[in-house]
Amino acid sequence: MHPPRVWITGAGGLLGSYLLRTAPQFAPGWQVVALRREELDLTDFAAVRARFQADRPEAVIHCAAIAHSPVCQREPDRARRANVEATRHLAELAAGITFIFYSSDLVFDGKRGNYVETDAPNPVSIYAETKVAAEQIVLANPRHTALRLSLNFGKSPTGNRAFNEMLRNDLASGKSFSLFTDEFRSPTAAVVTARATWELMQQRVAGLFHVCGADKLSRWQIANLLLPRWPALSGKIQPDSVRNYQGPPRPQDSSMNCAKVQRLLSFRLPGMAEFLAEHPEEIA
Repeated sequence: MHPPRVWITGAGGLLGSYLLRTAPQFAPGWQVVALRREELDLTDFAAVRARFQADRPEAVIHCAAIAHSPVCQREPDRARRANVEATRHLAELAAGITFIFYSSDLVFDGKRGNYVETDAPNPVSIYAETKVAAEQIVLANPRHTALRLSLNFGKSPTGNRAFNEMLRNDLASGKSFSLFTDEFRSPTAAVVTARATWELMQQRVAGLFHVCGADKLSRWQIANLLLPRWPALSGKIQPDSVRNYQGPPRPQDSSMNCAKVQRLLSFRLPGMAEFLAEHPEEIA
């Protein structure tokens, strides 16, 4: 008898990598099968089905996605195939087992903030549209779970996946840019998201949950929590308002309320400042 297997798609990304490194602590007794893009193309449905039938996992945590919103705007067909159709196929394969899908706070239009799970999504981008469509597919199965996440920070294998890494890389290259003081998210440490995911998987809870940081922070506030850690970087940031933004639509306040999931977890979901004060090693 082999230990129960859990598939982790997108294992080369930020969240996938944290799931891998935290599994021995938070999911002992599970055999983790790490699926990276270069090893298995999730849009090759025949290959995915063959691998699924060979591995026979007892749970799937689906992290893989095209998550960069500008890419989704430029290539909507590719985004829908990767984010919606690949999710549909995985959910069908996993119809009788635990299936956890990562969605996003960007499913909301950002007009109100402090969103709860019963608030209606209203996506304003292609990326968000694909997440709403995938949520609907996942939640049609009463055994399956969708976790809406906010910005996650930490250290990715490639050094350019987490928002803190992208900010640091831009500053290190000497870029100067503005960050909004009036656009809000609920940032979370990737290691916290991983721990919450493992707990929910093993409880076999199902349904829709918001997993996010306890604080609502603007882009400007987030950057100012990080900048003191990088005093030698040459780039500069300055405050600005989202009212001056001229690009595609984006939610102004997509902060979420995590009270529903908090009742199920063995630990308290911290805010970003609190977490960084206790775990400075999680930021390069």
